[in-house]
Amino acid sequence: MSRGWNVVAGVAAAAAGTTALNIAAYLDMAVRARPASELPGEAADDLAGRAGVDLGSGEAGTNRREGLGALLGYATGLSVGALYGLLAGDRRPPPVAAALGLSAAAMIAGDTPLAALGLTDPGEWGVSSWAADAVPHLAYGLTTATVYHWLTRPPRRR
Repeated sequence: MSRGWNVVAGVAAAAAGTTALNIAAYLDMAVRARPASELPGEAADDLAGRAGVDLGSGEAGTNRREGLGALLGYATGLSVGALYGLLAGDRRPPPVAAALGLSAAAMIAGDTPLAALGLTDPGEWGVSSWAADAVPHLAYGLTTATVYHWLTRPPRRR
């Protein structure tokens, strides 16, 4: 298969993985009655400020921050999938290794910018915070690896 197709397959697989991540996070919110994280919106606000863009105040500003924060999450997930497609190519990494690697990559890609902006310090997180972050990222990794494998497997011969 071509490198271009592998990148497209990585992005498509990551779209499914990002959906799985969101489902896991929303399920956690529903079960534990925890609020949505404000960090993505805070990151969007911080980055917009650094770019000289005012997102506004009041309800409109809050809505922009939340929307842009969610879009940053999608961009992260899709980018990790594209990079995976580029790097994996036609190789067939063991499914568990691929899933764990994708989970870790997505978690690092999502959390590192938040820590770099000074919005969070993972070193200070408790067990429930780590679980709330790790479990959805595991759903991402498992789904992305499975869909990528399915999209790039060689055709069956009859």
